[in-house]
Amino acid sequence: MSDDVIVADGLRKEFVVRVRAGRLRREKRRVTAVDGIDLRVPRGEMLGYIGPNGAGKSTTLKMLTGVLTPSAGEVRVCGLRPVAQRTRLALRVGVVFGQRSQLWWDLPLRESFALLRHVYRVPAAAHAARLRRCRSLLDLDSFLDTPVRQLSLGQRMRGELTAALLHGPEVLFLDEPTIGLDVVSKQAVRGFLGELGRAGDTTLVLTTHDLADIERLCRRLVVVDHGRVVHDGSIAALHERYGSRRVLVADLEAPLPEPPVLAGAPLHRVEADGRRLAFALESASVAEVVSALAALGTLRDVSIVEPDIEDVVARLYRGS
Repeated sequence: MSDDVIVADGLRKEFVVRVRAGRLRREKRRVTAVDGIDLRVPRGEMLGYIGPNGAGKSTTLKMLTGVLTPSAGEVRVCGLRPVAQRTRLALRVGVVFGQRSQLWWDLPLRESFALLRHVYRVPAAAHAARLRRCRSLLDLDSFLDTPVRQLSLGQRMRGELTAALLHGPEVLFLDEPTIGLDVVSKQAVRGFLGELGRAGDTTLVLTTHDLADIERLCRRLVVVDHGRVVHDGSIAALHERYGSRRVLVADLEAPLPEPPVLAGAPLHRVEADGRRLAFALESASVAEVVSALAALGTLRDVSIVEPDIEDVVARLYRGS
């Protein structure tokens, strides 16, 4: 039996929109938002699902959670058909969709959590244990008795995450969970999701425009563009595929007579009148490059610049 908690084959979604076809006339046009996506997500994985605006990310999540009916293809989440078995699926997944709240606006956060226990029919002991964990990891205690409408965006997002997890879902879908958050709140949310992922009890599917979320949380990255998958693999594989490399920056005591040629580490750029050299680390190791440079001159400092995933993904979008 497969251990994939999400299975999608040929998933497709079309919308009919009305467009102006003259001064007084409109005509119908079909727009394809998701165009034949195949996806397998094993239990316990943290999956980054990204793409530019209009790529089909949110539409995919809505089909996986039963909000939208696919135009074609097959999909199973937790072994269930999301639309036909949406009520049963709701008990087994958690959802945090951008600015859409599942909290009661006029009630204190604590009472929203209590009501959700009854909505999902969660045993009191299990509910208390999960809430205790979230209170600790997300630092909720200082605003548990504050009405939701008075919470800051960061506080409310921490409340939304807690609300989505109190019934012990097998899968947690997150659509832009850190959008608009301040630095402290982002760190709290990322730290919590990282802890959740390491525990391995919950499968996470994360869509975001904040690529720092992906780099810190997800080993696997699926990139979609125009409704199709254009990359499915590790972030390292994405860098490899699109020519991104780590860069070693060496500060020298004095410029070298001529630019060095190092095997496996081509010269990337020269700065500071020749006293700062940057090398792209292709096949050479850091130790090999440092050793070679030390034999040519006196090193003052060495640093490693990691590749910028935003640049890599931008090149991917242009190429696709």
